[in-house]
Amino acid sequence: MQEPDTFEPEATRRDADVTESSRANRGWWDRNADDYQVEHGTFLGDDRFVWGPEGLDEVEAELLGAPEELKGKDVLEIGAGAAQCSRWLAAQGARPVALDLSHRQLQHALRIGGSFPLVCADAGALPFADESFDLACSAYGALPFVADPALVLREVHRVLRPGGRFVFSATHPIRWAFPDEPGPEGLTVSASYFDRTPYVEQDDEGNAVYVEHHRTLGDRIRDIVASGLRLVDLVEPEWPSWNTAEWGGWSPLRGNLIPGTAIYVCERDRGRD
Repeated sequence: MQEPDTFEPEATRRDADVTESSRANRGWWDRNADDYQVEHGTFLGDDRFVWGPEGLDEVEAELLGAPEELKGKDVLEIGAGAAQCSRWLAAQGARPVALDLSHRQLQHALRIGGSFPLVCADAGALPFADESFDLACSAYGALPFVADPALVLREVHRVLRPGGRFVFSATHPIRWAFPDEPGPEGLTVSASYFDRTPYVEQDDEGNAVYVEHHRTLGDRIRDIVASGLRLVDLVEPEWPSWNTAEWGGWSPLRGNLIPGTAIYVCERDRGRD
């Protein structure tokens, strides 16, 4: 196990560009991958495809298509972590590739096992040829942590084959107006929904060690359309009665009142765009 961070970073809101965000988040996930897998590994499982803390499972959601339709499909998972989703896809007969910025997260993927490729790379510069994949997916991976999500979406459009589908989940934009707390204190608006200033944790010298970026719902849709993809569905999972777990600011209390996750279902048109 890696030792956890020995300092308490300062939380602030300030600008953070593409390079700083990538560097900070690569380091954060490398340092915290072990603790993350210990804390959330049971919920995520080794081979489940869960779209977010609500526990919406791809088995029931079928946002990528019916399980029997996945057989033989080339699928790119972006921000794969320990590649639980890719492992589930492989079990359906798909041919997944699991990509993550963090080398340590991919070491956990190796520890759990699987016969599919693991790729350590930035989502804004996908190391694949044009039209390499039938499907792409990302469960809270990459998109919330990049300064230029439109660049990632353009890259996904490039590597998808015509007619291909990209489904990604991220924190529901409305959550940025509320404190990131699971209890009653997290139910009162404390910030402007329209403030896009990134959330940054930085060290004593002002260097970012973690960055998360906010996009409004309109921003997300405009980014999708500008990339050449088409939005075909927007899913806001409700909190199920069976889920009693808290995950950071996600909890049954908040989940029954305000959405915590937004899932964007996008497609590349079949024409050569």
